Amino acid sequence: MLFVSHVNAASCFIAAENDHMITKEGACDERYTPASTFKIVIALMGFDAHILLDQTHPVWDFKPGYVDWIQRWQQPHNPKLWFVNSCVWYSQVITKKLGMDRFNTYVRRFHYGNQDTSGDKGMHNGLSHCWLSSSLKISPQEQIDLLNQLVANRLPVSVDAQEKTKSIMYQSRLPNGWDLYGKTGNGSYAVLSGQKRQDRQAGWFVGFVRKGNKTITFVQLIIDEDQQDTYASLRAKAALKDRLEQLIIQR
Repeated sequence: MLFVSHVNAASCFIAAENDHMITKEGACDERYTPASTFKIVIALMGFDAHILLDQTHPVWDFKPGYVDWIQRWQQPHNPKLWFVNSCVWYSQVITKKLGMDRFNTYVRRFHYGNQDTSGDKGMHNGLSHCWLSSSLKISPQEQIDLLNQLVANRLPVSVDAQEKTKSIMYQSRLPNGWDLYGKTGNGSYAVLSGQKRQDRQAGWFVGFVRKGNKTITFVQLIIDEDQQDTYASLRAKAALKDRLEQLIIQR
């Protein structure tokens, strides 16, 4: 049964089980920056290309010139810590090692959103920035479609890459024995003219919960209608956990 209710008109919540929609609320077909949810795809690329090996290898040191917006990024990182800290520079090392040709090939194979890897207009920085409030955009519906393929190991990369990606997505044990896997993402909202609204956020929490042979995929997107003092991604994660508790009780 599909349940539909009302949320912020520019936001979306989707949950699915075995490719069957459980809940779909809001505007779920508009495309927005994936922000750090794109780390799921970068991980798939990295493990498939054997740039990433497992949860703890490789370890790369922080270097001067790397993105240092957050203090906790200024330390060595491995794949698991990269996901936990949502570290931008580690993503950029992976994509640089892939190179633009392989990177584009993967994005096309995944049919990822608008597949626009050009980056900021005139900056030629797509390989390092296209997913950071830039050219690459994806809808919540496209996010859930990718997650449904990931949990079933149906993506066009090795099963090993898909299993290792899921392993670094693990977050915590939820009530009644469910395990939570996911990734947040936070970026600036772009208006129709293409300009970034730094005072408006797009915040994601995407992933899945699993218990035995049951798996529920989810996408929570919050698009701020006015300026907020907290990250939209953290609000999306909090909202998602409340919704999941209700879904889990029913199963």
